[in-house]
Amino acid sequence: MKKVGIVMGSDSDLPVIKKATDTLTALGIPFEVHIYSAHRTPEQAKDFAVNARANGFGAIIAAAGMAAHLAGAIAANTTLPVIGIPCKSTTLDGIDALLSTVQMPTGIPVATVAINGGANAALLCAQIIAVEDPVLAAKLDAKRQSDAKAVLEKDASVMEKLQ
Repeated sequence: MKKVGIVMGSDSDLPVIKKATDTLTALGIPFEVHIYSAHRTPEQAKDFAVNARANGFGAIIAAAGMAAHLAGAIAANTTLPVIGIPCKSTTLDGIDALLSTVQMPTGIPVATVAINGGANAALLCAQIIAVEDPVLAAKLDAKRQSDAKAVLEKDASVMEKLQ
């Protein structure tokens, strides 16, 4: 199975990344996590991206706040799918990161999830990898069914309480 590369711009992004790693772990998907900055360690970020395919990665998650150029810097150096997670900051509540992550030039796509959307970034990576992995696809189907069941149980509980 291909592994997921996870890069965050700062250790302050770790709570968001934890949601991604928890999701990947639950699905049995291997991953590797690094801190690289698009601005402070551009050569290391580039090296990671350039060599990602050869190193067994099938997709990359890049999380950053504020200027949030990390996902774009990674995507500029690989043709693997890159999923950007804009992280909430104290300045503009993550809107700055969202816009920086989603507004990529033609030819360098970055899939972007919600602000602090670590779990969805992991699920999108899983869906990408599952295109070639029927066992993982079945796990994703089972998760969807389990999630739907949980919502319907809550619906029944609310209906019971209010009637």
